[in-house]
Amino acid sequence: MVAVAVDVAANLTIGRREPVSFLLVAVPPLAAATRGPRGTALSAAVCLGLQMWMAARLPGHFGESHHVALYATTLVVGVASIALARQRERTRRDLIRAHSVAEAMQRTLLRPVPPRLGPVRAAGFYEAGEGGTLVGGDLYDVCETPFGVRAIIGDVRGKGLDAVQTVSAVLGSFRVSAHEWKSPSSLAERLELSIARNSPAGGEGDPELFVTALVLEFPPGGGEVRIVDRGHPPPLLVGPRGARRLVTTPALPLGLGGLAQPPDGDDTTVHRLEPGEVLVVITDGVSEARNEDGVFYPVLERLGEHFGGGPAPDPEAVVSFVRSDSERWSARSDGDDRAALALSLAGAEPRLRRTGRASARTRPRG
Repeated sequence: MVAVAVDVAANLTIGRREPVSFLLVAVPPLAAATRGPRGTALSAAVCLGLQMWMAARLPGHFGESHHVALYATTLVVGVASIALARQRERTRRDLIRAHSVAEAMQRTLLRPVPPRLGPVRAAGFYEAGEGGTLVGGDLYDVCETPFGVRAIIGDVRGKGLDAVQTVSAVLGSFRVSAHEWKSPSSLAERLELSIARNSPAGGEGDPELFVTALVLEFPPGGGEVRIVDRGHPPPLLVGPRGARRLVTTPALPLGLGGLAQPPDGDDTTVHRLEPGEVLVVITDGVSEARNEDGVFYPVLERLGEHFGGGPAPDPEAVVSFVRSDSERWSARSDGDDRAALALSLAGAEPRLRRTGRASARTRPRG
């Protein structure tokens, strides 16, 4: 509309000396960039009418060949602009639909972390590394089972559809198997089997696909955490006395278990949890964020400096700090996903009620 007003004003001012109506040819394409097909058609019709009016104001100009050519040009450009506006609207609807599907997929795969499950308080966050995407190669979940509260966090090697498919396979298996397998080590073996059966490694998939993961268990009534490490960065323990890294028994990542002999016995490590301590598990997108000097984000030191010597931290406060502090530290985006979970035992630790006979769906295995 501004371009039309400027052209009309110019015509009224200098139109008798210089032809300015040809400038209106550019209006329909400009309208197509911001308006729908109807608005673009209206602008083309207005421009064509103004060109005829401006030519009619000068005796003998209305039917001149160059004015007729201008009318035809405006008409052709207007029709093309309407088609462009229609295509732009169609593309916009497709993008909205695709974004909605991706958002629904993210909510299905990576469910929001509930603030409390039984005796465990929890918080978490996830950010996909590739701009414009909602789902990537990091995964996490927390659920309450007959064996206590169990959690998983993992990082799929690679990106794209293969990574998303593997995330779906691991989380789907975890959400079922966590209620069936008594030992966290047996649960990890079940996840290994799920990747072997559902991995896209065969055919055109990635033959080197694997998942680093931590499987955590907070048994009912016990102030401890049981950890199975499948090649993932070890957990951190944060409390008023500072932050420290927990020792685990690392094994090969999920998907590579066939390259080594199975571990002798249970490879679960057990750590006591004191009141006020928060267990923090992250993916390497957090720990490998670099500043302007190329230095990795010192998550352990930063957590110790921020929470050490103060009151007992809350899981939500810990997660918020890790998310914002690592983002401020990072000077560049390397396209890696970021995820973190923070879990702590609440003051009261009620035991989960267990029936004398396990049902077919929750009968312990392993």
